[in-house]
Amino acid sequence: MDSESPTPITGSSTPAETDTPPPQASEVIQFTPRRAMASFENLVALANHHERLREARKIIWRDRGEPVAEVPTLRACLEHAAAGGLRSGTLAASIRACINLVLVLVRIHKVPRDIRLPVVRHAVFGIDTVRFGLMLGTFTSIYKFLLNALPLLIPALNLPTPKPLPILSAGDSSETPFLTDVEEVNAGPTAERPTTLLRVPLKKRSARLSLSTNAQLVLIRKKTRRWHAALAGAIAGGLAILWEKRGRRGVIAQQLFVRGLQGSYNAYTTKRNIRVPHGDVLVFCLACGQILYGFLLRPDTLPRSYTTWIGEAAKVPKECVKMNLSLVRQGTFDPGDLDKITALPDITPTNLTDLLTLRSQLLAPPSPTSPLEYFPNYAPCSAVHPALTHCSSVPLDRFFAVFKWMLPIYGALHFVPAVLFKRKAFAQDPGKVLVRAGLGSIRSSAFLGVFVVIYQTIYCYKHKLHKYLTLLRLTKSTNPLAGVPIPLVEALISKASFWVPGFMAGLALFVEEKRRRGELAMYVLPKGLESVWVMLRGKGWVFRTGNWGESALTALGMAMVMSAYQNDPQHLSGFVRRILYQFIGPN
Repeated sequence: MDSESPTPITGSSTPAETDTPPPQASEVIQFTPRRAMASFENLVALANHHERLREARKIIWRDRGEPVAEVPTLRACLEHAAAGGLRSGTLAASIRACINLVLVLVRIHKVPRDIRLPVVRHAVFGIDTVRFGLMLGTFTSIYKFLLNALPLLIPALNLPTPKPLPILSAGDSSETPFLTDVEEVNAGPTAERPTTLLRVPLKKRSARLSLSTNAQLVLIRKKTRRWHAALAGAIAGGLAILWEKRGRRGVIAQQLFVRGLQGSYNAYTTKRNIRVPHGDVLVFCLACGQILYGFLLRPDTLPRSYTTWIGEAAKVPKECVKMNLSLVRQGTFDPGDLDKITALPDITPTNLTDLLTLRSQLLAPPSPTSPLEYFPNYAPCSAVHPALTHCSSVPLDRFFAVFKWMLPIYGALHFVPAVLFKRKAFAQDPGKVLVRAGLGSIRSSAFLGVFVVIYQTIYCYKHKLHKYLTLLRLTKSTNPLAGVPIPLVEALISKASFWVPGFMAGLALFVEEKRRRGELAMYVLPKGLESVWVMLRGKGWVFRTGNWGESALTALGMAMVMSAYQNDPQHLSGFVRRILYQFIGPN
């Protein structure tokens, strides 16, 4: 091979290979140094680009297993808190802006063209977005500073040396859920390092997390004194809520309070080995009993938008609800409400006759000489379901009406998260994901349909039973049921009797998927507690909270939530735990 031809790269030579003829140029790889350098530089640039993408992603989304930040001085605490608050505030404002933008774009066709751009601009950069970002940014910064500064300011109250604990796998369980590295257990906390890094396995209570590897099944927390986390959460929550509008503070405070109750209750029952079977269903039933009692007899104790939604779900004329309230409390009603019901185009002749008879009884009360006329002190069945003559026809009709009404709503709630937030599973097996979302939508819609059926069935038949027993007594019948005590008969139409159907209707939660029952219970519990509080306040049994009630309730709720988050996070719901980890992190 002449000197002008390129020298091939053939590897190192051995004495045995000296007599072997050199390979031809077509049999070897030609390698140009300039191209090699260009390829190497491209690989380096690509690696740097991926590294920058990973760093940018960390700003938006916090990876599981992030180490605890070391903050040995107050200055470090302040810098750590400022950086965390800025990140949380920006992330919260961005999320709120995206949600507002989606809601606006859905209804943009109804907005006049000349104001569409200002509406979109307000949705993204409006005061609501700014307030939300400031609220979460303020909470994060104050909480991080206090949580990390308290051990430095009060070093005498450090944690005792923890006992060695075995490392558990993802499916194991233990009385104490914290896992400590062997070196840290042996060393114990020191004055320079007053806390211990604890790995928290997600137990059955939090099995809803979608984690793919064992490393993702471990979350890192900074275990602190409970009162440190509680005090930091109370101060941060009570101050941060002040950024929100007064009309929204109550809703936020209620949700945070019940989440704190949930974590505290779970921790208490786990520590003392107490188990209440179907506790989530029981909470749901109690809350629904109070909510539906308030809907019928104390609508002033519930938000107007909530009562409106309940009325739409019940498929009952709103005039019927007004009639029932007046009849139960005052023994009379507004004839105008009855006239609106009788004017409905789908009312049956039998129900029309029954309502007109009721109207004549109201205008001309029966004389004492004719005591056999029965005047109901409640809205009669003919007003509750004017399009159906027989109460036995109501359950099937109401079930399919509610099912069809809720299916699109629950369909969106099941399909959208399945496609957007489980993209990997959707890409691998889209059919399975869609089938599960479809079955979940059907199940959730059936749950609400059964709920309405239970309530209206009990409502109708308890009143039919009251009428039957009353007429037996008035006619002096020989039927043994005529001897039922009057107080027991009147209990069927008492005020308390309107609470019982709501409680029983809550049993429909068994139709819903088990992992969703706790979240639904936490959704209705604040409404039920608010209704009870307003009623007790009206009777003078509880104090008035004044202008600082929402702030105090938020402080109490966040004290419980953050104490559980830093020490027993598995006792919080998976949704709350994921949200807090993204905004707060390990510490």
